[in-house]
Amino acid sequence: MKLATIRTATATAAVRIDDDAAVELGAEDLGVFLARPDWRSAAETATGARHELTGLNFAPLVPKPEKVFCVGLNYRTHILEMGRELPEYPALFAKFARALVGAHDPVELPAGSEQVDWEAELGVVIGTEVRHASPEQAAAAIAGYTVVNDVTARDFQYRSVEWLQGKTFERSTPVGPWLVTDAEPGDISCEVDGDVVQKADTSDLVFGPADLVAYISQIITLVPGDIIATGTPGGVGHARKPPRYLGEGSAVVTRVEGVGELKNIVVKAD
Repeated sequence: MKLATIRTATATAAVRIDDDAAVELGAEDLGVFLARPDWRSAAETATGARHELTGLNFAPLVPKPEKVFCVGLNYRTHILEMGRELPEYPALFAKFARALVGAHDPVELPAGSEQVDWEAELGVVIGTEVRHASPEQAAAAIAGYTVVNDVTARDFQYRSVEWLQGKTFERSTPVGPWLVTDAEPGDISCEVDGDVVQKADTSDLVFGPADLVAYISQIITLVPGDIIATGTPGGVGHARKPPRYLGEGSAVVTRVEGVGELKNIVVKAD
């Protein structure tokens, strides 16, 4: 089952994506819908207003998540690429809701940055409140998977040992197009202007989705609609010799096999 948030002529709406239409679920967005204890059965049986699939305007999957956790250095190949050792614990940082854009929205170049990089990631969406989760509880708390590109201003990121300032520029992070509740994620890839710059298998993750949910839930309660970006594989622009970065007009396609695809054009911030 695929669930999404779309923009309509007057508002936004949570929808189920069927083969022939997007069916409204009776909530303003997917984050609000996932807060329902019966969200899964309600999504399966919804018979709301229908929208043609052609031309759907996808909003950020969860427009106003309570939390967006991101994981650094979580693919073995990427860790080795950066000259680091495998971590004992996940490296966590955060994003804020204003950083998120939809699956086909423009991605804004951070003003003042000359080193804007791509990072294809598998996204995890929480569907059940969970705290101090066992591995089994952590797996059960996952509503499903989505696609994220953690677009990063490397020059801002490395101004200090804390990464946040390079990671949460406004309107920089596409998430979507939908949540797949029964996905079995496979290959992850990123193309920039037609060049395949990242390609790996999500099985290369050091800490898998349930591991991350269990770990983060020791720190804070995870609630429906929270997003975890699980980390990026090797092939980022900053690690290339010479480095390669995104610029105005760059076309970025981010895919996770079995989940979905993002297509975004890079534009200058207003």
